[in-house]
Amino acid sequence: MLAGRQNTPYDAADISGGHMQDWNPYVWSPDGEINMFRDRMVSRVRDLVRNDGWASAAVTRTLDNVIGPNFSPTSQPDYAVLQAMSGNKKFDHKWAEEWGQAASANYRAWANDPGKYCDSTRFQTVPQMLRLGFRHYLADGEAIARDHWIEERVRRGGARYATAVEIVDPDRLSNPQLKFDQQNMRGGVEVDARWTAVAYWLREAHQGDYFSAAKSVTWERVPRETRFGRPLLIHYFDRERANQHRGVGFLTPIVNRLKMLIKYDSTELDAAIINAFFAAYIESPFDQELVEGALGQSTKINAYQTERAEYHKHRKTSLGDVGMTMLYPGEKIGSVSANRPSGNYDGFQSAMLRNVAAATGLAAQQISQNWAEINYSSFRAAMLEAWKTFHRRRFDFVVGFAQPIYANFLEESVEVDDYPMPSSGEIPAFMEARGAYSRARWMGPGKGYVDPVKEKQGAILGLDAGMSSLEDECAEQGVDWREVADRRAIEQEYYRERGLQLPNWNNNPANKADQPEEVH
Repeated sequence: MLAGRQNTPYDAADISGGHMQDWNPYVWSPDGEINMFRDRMVSRVRDLVRNDGWASAAVTRTLDNVIGPNFSPTSQPDYAVLQAMSGNKKFDHKWAEEWGQAASANYRAWANDPGKYCDSTRFQTVPQMLRLGFRHYLADGEAIARDHWIEERVRRGGARYATAVEIVDPDRLSNPQLKFDQQNMRGGVEVDARWTAVAYWLREAHQGDYFSAAKSVTWERVPRETRFGRPLLIHYFDRERANQHRGVGFLTPIVNRLKMLIKYDSTELDAAIINAFFAAYIESPFDQELVEGALGQSTKINAYQTERAEYHKHRKTSLGDVGMTMLYPGEKIGSVSANRPSGNYDGFQSAMLRNVAAATGLAAQQISQNWAEINYSSFRAAMLEAWKTFHRRRFDFVVGFAQPIYANFLEESVEVDDYPMPSSGEIPAFMEARGAYSRARWMGPGKGYVDPVKEKQGAILGLDAGMSSLEDECAEQGVDWREVADRRAIEQEYYRERGLQLPNWNNNPANKADQPEEVH
């Protein structure tokens, strides 16, 4: 046992060693860790994202890689589940393909409607709202969406669907009248005896909205869902401990590090500017105030300083067009070397950015946008690790936030639109098999290519070996394989109609099968 260390089975339990004796964190409950300090943590993270390039880059790069510009589902109803539930063999893969195509088309019509009736505020499309929700999740730790049923828009003839979504600022979720957490109220989340969220308490206006001061101190109770299971409020966050009811942003663990980096960066910049101002100076052997105090009279000193001033004012010695500096007797010239930033600046900055990258799941180069010191192999390895985090964030966000919004739309769509259904046999109702009908694969931005030739060759090898499918390969690049196949068919037909030779990528027996034989 080391001297001064208590005899404990784990070093982590030591309370007498020099490194551990002052480290005594409290064991908080999951809600106690977050809810009391949530506003302070969130305001600091938002300030970083607004004003610091590194923090803003971490949010933007994650948002672009997980959600991207057109985050949308490709419907893939689970026909096997429907067949097992009903015993109806007509629920097969052909039915699923036809039904899924119709569901995806109807969703696109709702989600990308130019009138934006899908948004309760009529400001954004659904992909834009999903991106906003994910941005709240990254910075605030939570994404909240509220479901609205606005029938008057349908009656007026502007909208086809009454379903509309509202993205809610997580700040509005809080205990009524700002009361402390209680057994059944945790940070604005009302829970039952099993710790299940049953309702949410929302301010009618944000507490910082001075124009709605009255509403900002009024709370509305929003049930979690209707009696038949339709979600009315969707609350998504990363649950890191059991019975946790609020979330924290992904920059929270590194707020202190980022603030230190900002201070160091600002200090070095200030020092460099000051050095630039004082590049050169003239030194005189006399200081007027000190000499006057020492000699008790200032007549000669004043005369010296006056002569110096007049000398520099009128002296314009030059050699051609180049000015010649002639110093007054007793003066000498000095200079300040501009050696800022310091020699340790790059190393310190790099270490801090690696810390930020490790906490956020990004590659350090994605934050710094400095690709000069990295090769193909190391960058590909870094991006594969980053992509695992992106994929996990996307999957969780889909399950917790995007999929409930899609299912709410689909519930109305099956009543409003015409869907292909088996002509005979039992057909489960939508609410009875909500999960099977609304099953979908969400398409986000693709991985992209570091080396297009090598990676596309690898994809072809996987397809030829039967280890991958066109759907998998296209999904990794953020495109629908059906659209790829449709475009290729159109392109081939276009070439044939104009008597043009097909490109090399079409020169295989499968593509030539339908071409007319050449006449010699």
